[in-house]
Amino acid sequence: MRLWSLSPEYLDRQGLVALWRETLLARKVLEGKTKGYKNHPQLDRFKESRDPLASINYYLSGVHEEAQKRGYHFDAKKISLLKNNVKDIKVNNGQVNYEFNHLLRKLETRDFGQYSKIKDENRRTIRTNKLFKSVDGDIERWERIKK
Repeated sequence: MRLWSLSPEYLDRQGLVALWRETLLARKVLEGKTKGYKNHPQLDRFKESRDPLASINYYLSGVHEEAQKRGYHFDAKKISLLKNNVKDIKVNNGQVNYEFNHLLRKLETRDFGQYSKIKDENRRTIRTNKLFKSVDGDIERWERIKK
C-alpha cells in the first residue's frame, strides 16, 4: 500500500487507479471493516489526525479531482466528508522528495512519457495532495525505505 504524499497529478494512469483503490482499502481499515493492514505504517498519519475518516475522505477527494481532470470516472459517492472537518496534516519535505524519487524510478520503466513530463520538476516546489502541508524535515518515521 502506498498512500502518496505527492499530488496525484504526478502519477501515471496505473498509479492513479491504484491510489484510488488503495485509499478506499485504507479507509475500510480506519473504519474497522477489514482485518488486514491494521498496522500499516502509511496509515499512522491518518490515525494521528483529529478525525481520521474525514482526513482520508479529503485525501480521496484530491485523488478524485485529478481523475476528473483526466476524464476518468471514479465514483464520487464513495467520498462522504468535507474539508471543514479536516485540519492539514504536515509532511516533511524530505518525505516528499523521497516519494518523488521513488515515483520517478517506477515511471522510468512503466510510463516513460509521464517520467519525461515530471523528471525536471524543481524539488523545492513539488506539490502534495491537498490534505498535506509540506514542512522542513527528513523522511518520515513511518516510511519503509527501499534501497
